[in-house]
Amino acid sequence: MVLAENAGERREFRTGPGTFFTLKVDPKNGGSEHMTVVAEDMAPGDRIPTHRHPNADELIIIQAGTARVMLGDKDEEAHAGAIVFIPQDTWIGVENIGKDHLISTGVMSAPGYEEYLRAISVPAGTPNTPLSKAELETIRKKYSHHAIYQ
Repeated sequence: MVLAENAGERREFRTGPGTFFTLKVDPKNGGSEHMTVVAEDMAPGDRIPTHRHPNADELIIIQAGTARVMLGDKDEEAHAGAIVFIPQDTWIGVENIGKDHLISTGVMSAPGYEEYLRAISVPAGTPNTPLSKAELETIRKKYSHHAIYQ
């Protein structure tokens, strides 16, 4: 598979309407049984809440922008060209602290997390009803074997 920049399953978060991501590779996109690849474009001030993946390592490749990365007990800046390695079961949080969009690609060493992402989003261009706090907690509990949030 060769995927163009805009290719893949584009989705809009229900936790923050107007925020999009693209599932590039997973069991449903390309048929991978061993990894998930997600592209994300974060506006200034957007953040990925602190969480950990109990059953997968993760790489985040920063292509553009500036991020504050909370990794384990460290808090560091990452700029375009940086690669963040997150061993399984390590706390990670990312915030766009720059003035421009933060463009990144996340690679998970095992599939599963993409199903959580689908549960908290809708296909781009379809009606989007924001999740209530209770709905989000229920979904997080259901997918806790793939991600645990603080």
